[in-house]
Amino acid sequence: MAEALILDCEALNVLARPSERGVNAERARAVLATAHERRALVRVPAPVLAEVYRGPRYDSAIDHLLKGKGLLVVPLTQEISRVAGHLLAKAKLGSAHAVDAFVVTTAMCFDAALIATGDPKDIKRLVGNQAHVKLFTI
Repeated sequence: MAEALILDCEALNVLARPSERGVNAERARAVLATAHERRALVRVPAPVLAEVYRGPRYDSAIDHLLKGKGLLVVPLTQEISRVAGHLLAKAKLGSAHAVDAFVVTTAMCFDAALIATGDPKDIKRLVGNQAHVKLFTI
């Protein structure tokens, strides 16, 4: 059974710059360590990078984290985009929530997935009744 941890923008930011995030960094590191212990896949949907890349000062911390063991960026595909669009329509959310929809769609590709998020309200709306997708609030 494929199990995955999916990182959203806030989770990725917290892990990349823990000294700026206090308690949230501890929570993020704990969930990442648990994922590694369970041999779960750790994935970052490519559109998340558009929310976190903000110039060389910020990019280097993100790039360093992504070069680490076990994190993989999931490319955006037409099928992922289609499913994400359908999730947005079903949840009656606009395109401002597209990256959240890509995060949820990526999670739905696995038998069991945990989304580490700083935005549980919108993510929960998009997850809907997908019982195999759980949330962990950073």
